[in-house]
Amino acid sequence: MDAETQRRIEEVVLEILESSDMTTMTEYQVRRTAAERLGLDLSIPDRKRFVRSVVESFLLSNKDEPPQQQQEQEPQEEEEEEQEEEEEEAKKGSRREKEYDDEGDLILCRLSNKRRVTLQEFRGKTLVSIREYYQKDGKELPTAKGISLTVDQWEAFRKAVPAIEEAIEKMHE
Repeated sequence: MDAETQRRIEEVVLEILESSDMTTMTEYQVRRTAAERLGLDLSIPDRKRFVRSVVESFLLSNKDEPPQQQQEQEPQEEEEEEQEEEEEEAKKGSRREKEYDDEGDLILCRLSNKRRVTLQEFRGKTLVSIREYYQKDGKELPTAKGISLTVDQWEAFRKAVPAIEEAIEKMHE
């Protein structure tokens, strides 16, 4: 994640935290609100960790509440947050089981029997890979044919999709 994205996320998260009731606000609620304001997916692992670090720093610097009370609330807040995330996933209609490949990468979509889209961690970065695969010894292995995009590159591509669709339509007119 680039420095400008981090700065924007931190700014919005702090703004949300400063204007929130800290006795009821959860990290999940902060992340969801910030995602809506920024138009970014903050549930991606590296962004989720970054939001958590901003929230933790804010809580540690918050002198209004004794540290012991903060620690007593954390386990309950974490349980509530996990429950909220599960409910949110259920609302999104994620009824299908998550599928992982032999390397432990999340298979997001199978484009054909040889091509698929996966989400993976590589050297600390989250990548969206669109790649061709081949069979060897009963395992599906990736080929060099494909592309891996960082989250920022993926978002740039995703934002360009309407223009791409429009260009395709014009070609077929």
